[in-house]
Amino acid sequence: MAIQANFSFLPSQSSLHSHSFQSVIPKLKFTDGDIERKKKFRLLTKSSGEQGEDYLIDAPVSVGDGFSFSGGKFGDGSSRSDEWFKRGKYVKAHPVYGTGEKAKDPIFGLTMAGSSQSSTDVFRWFCVESGNASKPSIVLIHGFPSQAYSYRKVLDVLSKDYHVIAFDWLGFGFSDKPQPKYGFDYTLDEYVSSLESLINELGLDKLSIIVQGYFAPVVVKYASKHQEKLKDLILVNPPLTNEHVKLPSTLSVFSNFLLGEIFSQDPLRASDKTLTSCGPYKMKEEDMMVYRRPYLTSGSSGFALNALSRTMKKDLKGYVEEMRKTLSTNSWKVRTTVCWGQRDRWLNYDGVKEYCKGAKHELVELPSAGHHAQEDCGEELGGIIAQLIRKRGLNIST
Repeated sequence: MAIQANFSFLPSQSSLHSHSFQSVIPKLKFTDGDIERKKKFRLLTKSSGEQGEDYLIDAPVSVGDGFSFSGGKFGDGSSRSDEWFKRGKYVKAHPVYGTGEKAKDPIFGLTMAGSSQSSTDVFRWFCVESGNASKPSIVLIHGFPSQAYSYRKVLDVLSKDYHVIAFDWLGFGFSDKPQPKYGFDYTLDEYVSSLESLINELGLDKLSIIVQGYFAPVVVKYASKHQEKLKDLILVNPPLTNEHVKLPSTLSVFSNFLLGEIFSQDPLRASDKTLTSCGPYKMKEEDMMVYRRPYLTSGSSGFALNALSRTMKKDLKGYVEEMRKTLSTNSWKVRTTVCWGQRDRWLNYDGVKEYCKGAKHELVELPSAGHHAQEDCGEELGGIIAQLIRKRGLNIST
């Protein structure tokens, strides 16, 4: 049956990226006109490395490996990104498998900065936890490519009655972003096992999971092995039909040889375009800056995006087929709901209602939402999730 929803403590982030590098920017001679134009675009901020000197946004004073923008801020005072970071904490989970050698970029072979290197033993995940830990637990899992920040409004609604955790996947947001082939290869199997490691480390049991977008097949594969841990699974715009197995051009471009590496280093293409091309988004500039920041502060985010795009292009079909089969079998016991933003420009709605009916899963239609429904209607989606869990008489504890 389809239901229609009617609605249109950590140090500051800059200290994590602050490194001392010798500037390699050559000294240039400027005319009076050049200097005047330079003043117009100069930011009124200070580098953590060189107090008292401001800099241009496209000419950082600290230069690392050629792909990192270290120690910078984009405005006076606290930003949305700073505020979000302060709400979270790091959780160590999933062992690092690698030789321990320093990671190098795939284009020039330069040794990458610290943010691109694997931890020595265990990866760090950025998690935001809210609500009472004695209440039922809900884990919010973002899609590809996105961040836990996308759930900020959902988290605030749910935390009134539940214990809620949102995290950044490895390679995204504030979590570790190891260079591919140096401890983490960004395969879907690795994401399944790493999710298991994180949930075990968090000590969660009898939980509800909400997952959005292309990471849904990864979460379903994890859930199929741990059904005893889950009470509810809510999928938000997952790739659910045979037509959904092909990545949209906006994402598949990052999988191209060489071109993908280059495009993934463009913050506007990697963050803004991927978010705004798949739905009716009208996000504020300060929110967009949160999504851009990982790509502005290090090349590691782009290379992770590039690696995962290649994996998705190669393995998504098999994972979607396995998910469809898993959710349709009699052995699947987890209560499952599909929430679908009907203005999704990446995944069409054809066949979704028929699949949910055949698999006997509840379907909630979101007429005004796109692919990232949590961005379009965060408060409303949070209310829907709370209602779904409440009406089933959920009574769990962490």
